[in-house]
Amino acid sequence: MAAMGEAARPRTLFLAGLAAVYIAAFGSLYVQIPGLYGREGILPARRVLRLSGKGLWEQIQDTPTLLWLSPRLGLDTEQGMELLCLLGLLGALGALLFEAMRDCLVFALLRMFYLSLYQVGQVFLYFQWDSLLLEAGFLAVLVAPLRLLRRGGSPAWRPHDAVTFWGVRWLLFRLMFASGVVKLTSRCPTWWGLTALTYHYESQCIPTPGAWLAHQLPVWFQKLSVVATYVIEVAVPVLFFAPLRRLRLFAFYCQVLLQVLIILTGNYNFFNVLTIVLAFSLLDEEHVGRWLGRPRRRHSPAWPPSLGWMLSTVLELSTYGLLLYWTVRYFGLELDWDRKLLESRVAFTYHEFTTWLRTVTLPLVGVAFLSLSWEILMAMYRCACVRGCFWKLWATLQWAIMATATVGLFTVSLVPFTYIEHESNGKLWPGIHQMFGAVERFQVVNSYGLFRRMTGVGGRPEVILEGSYDGHSWTEIEFMYKPGNVSAAPAVVAPHQPRLDWQLWFAALGSHQSSPWFSSLVLRLLQGQPDVIRLVQTDESRYPFHGRPPTFLRAQLYKYWFTSPSEASPGPAPWWRRQHVQEFFPAVSLGHPTLESLLSQHGLKDKPPLRRRAEAVLPWLLARLRLLCRPFSGPALLWSLYLVAATAGLLRALARRGPSPARHKGPPRERGERNGLRGTEGTARGTEGTARGTEGTARGTEGTARGTEGTTRSSDGARPEGRHGNKRKK
Repeated sequence: MAAMGEAARPRTLFLAGLAAVYIAAFGSLYVQIPGLYGREGILPARRVLRLSGKGLWEQIQDTPTLLWLSPRLGLDTEQGMELLCLLGLLGALGALLFEAMRDCLVFALLRMFYLSLYQVGQVFLYFQWDSLLLEAGFLAVLVAPLRLLRRGGSPAWRPHDAVTFWGVRWLLFRLMFASGVVKLTSRCPTWWGLTALTYHYESQCIPTPGAWLAHQLPVWFQKLSVVATYVIEVAVPVLFFAPLRRLRLFAFYCQVLLQVLIILTGNYNFFNVLTIVLAFSLLDEEHVGRWLGRPRRRHSPAWPPSLGWMLSTVLELSTYGLLLYWTVRYFGLELDWDRKLLESRVAFTYHEFTTWLRTVTLPLVGVAFLSLSWEILMAMYRCACVRGCFWKLWATLQWAIMATATVGLFTVSLVPFTYIEHESNGKLWPGIHQMFGAVERFQVVNSYGLFRRMTGVGGRPEVILEGSYDGHSWTEIEFMYKPGNVSAAPAVVAPHQPRLDWQLWFAALGSHQSSPWFSSLVLRLLQGQPDVIRLVQTDESRYPFHGRPPTFLRAQLYKYWFTSPSEASPGPAPWWRRQHVQEFFPAVSLGHPTLESLLSQHGLKDKPPLRRRAEAVLPWLLARLRLLCRPFSGPALLWSLYLVAATAGLLRALARRGPSPARHKGPPRERGERNGLRGTEGTARGTEGTARGTEGTARGTEGTARGTEGTTRSSDGARPEGRHGNKRKK
């Protein structure tokens, strides 16, 4: 197995990538806070943090969020959320730009900020990628070094790095394996019939223009794409724990390929980028060095090849062969030469699959545990190789703490992981369930399973809001991102997530009673609340009722389908075609009994408290900054931040470039190397130094001769190369 102890570059990529994801998460939420959680927003955050007479510590225990401290800063809950988002943006931007800021304390603060927001986010923050970010953020606290409190920074590597970094790999495995398994355990006919992708591209929440193109692909290719999805999500993740680095690299590129294709065809905010960031745990130092153009030297294999090299090659080829054989067998792949297509079908039953899943779930846990045990033992060996008694004890203490934390995290994660197979979940020790219950509210570990069932089989359901002044002539309210106007091209909005548009997609799958927040949305639009209107259109001039709020409001349910290239129509070619289904929400006005009843039923009728006067400096600064950011949309704000980060990084890179010094000594050693962390290299370097000393004696004689030659050459106008020139060549 390749040494994971030297994982400085993959670790740097992971931490920098996670910082970039945090920028998207905090920045995207910041622009939506007034409309979603403000005093007169759709779901005011103050509803969650109501004073109950308990002490501060008891309140934090019940709902772990820093927003309990907002009143002490002279802020309401909405302003407290804005402050946390801004602090999170600054911290994430610093961690992305400066390596010294990729510190465990910085990532602990970032996770604390996002968890605080998550606790009051209600339905608009209950997405799997929010939970995934919180779990990845917790792992980053263990992976990141402690730099800020140490003079001279942190060593390039630590003996326990492989152990904590393994936790990231385990999280990636749980995410991908569960996402593949639930597609089959849900008994969804489209996943079992391999036709899911013939509906997915048009029925997903916010498709991209690439989704329209992918939807036009032939059915046989769509079915083959589903087979590839199963292979990448169910079979390939087992290779995450393979002892051969090339198998892990193969698994890495498979995951990246899947995520890139999803990015091109769907707007899933930061989720796919975060998955790629987690996949960095499959890389090693040498492979990342090749990306950066600074690969480490490796000894070329001797000829004839060694027995170990031959066995590893045979094992690797056998793995690829078995993967291909099982794919052909269990998905009935057959090549039809006459029609020039590749046919596929599921060649196993639901009972056979559940039996297989019941058989492999706990053994997979065992494989993961063996992989973790190997990393722990190797890390312990590295601690033993540290030079110096004090540093050996210090490294061993760190190893013991981090190994215990990783094993505990792995143990607790078995509960949500085995949700995919209830019989295996019941076999877990009851104490593990108790441990999971104790940490569940902190979102340390979570269960995953994306696209369990395919929606929109009979057409994509879409809620269309309509307003009117007289109750007879109705005007559609078009949103910035979600489908509405059939001639409008699908939007490209990632990494921003318009959370109202997402929830409207979920609302269309049921009745309005199953989405209580919808009544509040109707109320705010009837009131003409500007913060809510900005969730619909940032440019208020494009909102049809920007001059005066509508008197009546209603919602209709439509079915949408992508058009095909063969459909011709006068004027601009439409992207969609639609059909009216039924009324989704009845026509109401302010004070209408139906609306008042729904608001009272869902507890959304309370009056907002009086707004505090912004006399303090902090509320005033937050208000001014909000006014500055108000004209910008979420994607514009995020890409501006990324552009600033890219420009700063480019300028720093250009500043570092310059003429290399002619007479410099060797590169300075790392702090950890001075403290004895690389003691195993000392013996080899000492032997090498003896050999170089002997070589230096011989070169000294040669230098005398060259000095005489340099004197002669200096008389001809050439640069003398006496003693200094000789030293340079050495």
